[in-house]
Amino acid sequence: MSKFKSDFLRTLDERGFIHQISDDTGLDELFQTETVSAYIGFDPTAPSLHVGSLIQIMMLHWMQQTGHKPIALMGGGTGMIGDPSFKDEARKLLTAEGIDENLAGIRRAFAPYLQFGDGPTDAMMVNNADWLLGINYVEFLRDVGRHFSVNRMLSFDSVKLRLDREQSLSFLEFNYMILQAYDFVELNKRHGVRMQMGGSDQWGNIVNGIDLGHRMGTLQLYALTSPLLTTASGAKMGKSLGGAIWLNADMLSPYDFWQYWRNTEDADVARFLKLYTTMPMDEIARLASLGGSEINEVKKILATEVTAMLHGRAAADEAAETARKTFEEGALADTLPSIDIPLPELESGIGVLALYVRAGLATSNGEARRHVQGGAVKINDVPVADDKHVIGASDLNADGVIKLSLGRKKHMLVRAA
Repeated sequence: MSKFKSDFLRTLDERGFIHQISDDTGLDELFQTETVSAYIGFDPTAPSLHVGSLIQIMMLHWMQQTGHKPIALMGGGTGMIGDPSFKDEARKLLTAEGIDENLAGIRRAFAPYLQFGDGPTDAMMVNNADWLLGINYVEFLRDVGRHFSVNRMLSFDSVKLRLDREQSLSFLEFNYMILQAYDFVELNKRHGVRMQMGGSDQWGNIVNGIDLGHRMGTLQLYALTSPLLTTASGAKMGKSLGGAIWLNADMLSPYDFWQYWRNTEDADVARFLKLYTTMPMDEIARLASLGGSEINEVKKILATEVTAMLHGRAAADEAAETARKTFEEGALADTLPSIDIPLPELESGIGVLALYVRAGLATSNGEARRHVQGGAVKINDVPVADDKHVIGASDLNADGVIKLSLGRKKHMLVRAA
C-alpha cells in the first residue's frame, strides 16, 4: 500500500519508479492541489534515445495520465559541453549542426508516449539552447555564479569520482552543473515548473537547481529520481551484445526491439511489466505469479506490450508473429530484419566473417570468428564451422534470400539487390 495520496506519486511508487524525493509530504500535497509542471532533461548525444531513457519517458507519460504537465527538456545548449557525471573522461564535443540533427531524431521517440499541444496538461518540448546560447557571461557570473560554492561542488560524487581517479575534469564540464541548475530556475520562470525528475545519478545536479531557485526567489522546487536500472544479472539497461537498443525504428527494427524484451531474464519480468507497460497492477500480479514454462508466455506479453507502446500495435503483433513462425514453426518469415546486397557482389562471394559484421550480427571479424568457433553461426539453418567459408549467390533460396542465424534467437535475411 503506497504512502502517497496523489495519483501521480502513488502510481510511481506502486510501479517502482521512485528512488529519492526531496520532500515527500510537500510534493504529495502539491500534486493533490495543483496541476504540476515537471521536466526531465535529455542529452542530444545520438540521433535516437535508447531503452535506458525509457524509464524517464514513462515517468513523463504517467504525469500526463494523472492530470499534470510533462516537459521534455532537450539539451541543445548543455549538449555543447557534455555532462561529466560519473564519466571517466570528457565527452566528445558536438557541433551545433550535429546537435540539431540528433534533436530531430530524438523528438520522434516521445510522440507515442505523450500528447503535445497548448492545453494545461499537454506535453511540451523545449530546448535550453533558447536561453543558454544568448547568455552574457559576465552578467551570468554576477547573477547566478555567485550562488555556487566550489567547495560544495567538489563534494559531489560525480566530481569526486573523477578527481579520486586523477582523471581530468575540465572547467568546461565543471560549468555543466551550474547550467543545469540554471535550467531549473529558467523553466520555473518561463513555464511554472516545480519539479525536476531524472535518474539517481542526477540527484546532486537537481538539488543544485533547488538551492539556486531558493537563492533566486522562486517558489519551493522539488526533486524526484528513479533508480538506475540494471538487469538481474547486472547488465546496463539499453545495451545488448549487438549494441544499443535504440527507440527509433530506423536504427533498430520493431522486431529486434521486441526480441530484446522477449529475452528478459525471469527475475526481471514483473518489474519490467510495472515500469515499461501500462497494464493494470492486478493483471501484472497475476502474470508475475506464473512460473515454469508459462514465464515464456509472459515474456512475449511484455515484449508485445512494450513494443506496441513505441511502434504501434500492428508492428508489435507482426514482430510476435514473425518470432512465432521463426522459432516455433521453423518457418522463414519474410518479415525478419534484412539487408540488401548487390547481386554482382554475391556472385563474387563474401566471407562469412565480413557478412556477419555487415549484417550487424557481430561488431568485428574477431567476434564473428568466435561465434563460428563456438558453433553459433548457421547459413540457411546449416552450421558453419569454417571461418573462411564464403557465401555466394548459390546460397539464395527459392525466395531469393539467404538466412543468417546467430544462436537460436538472432536471425537476419540477406536479399539480392
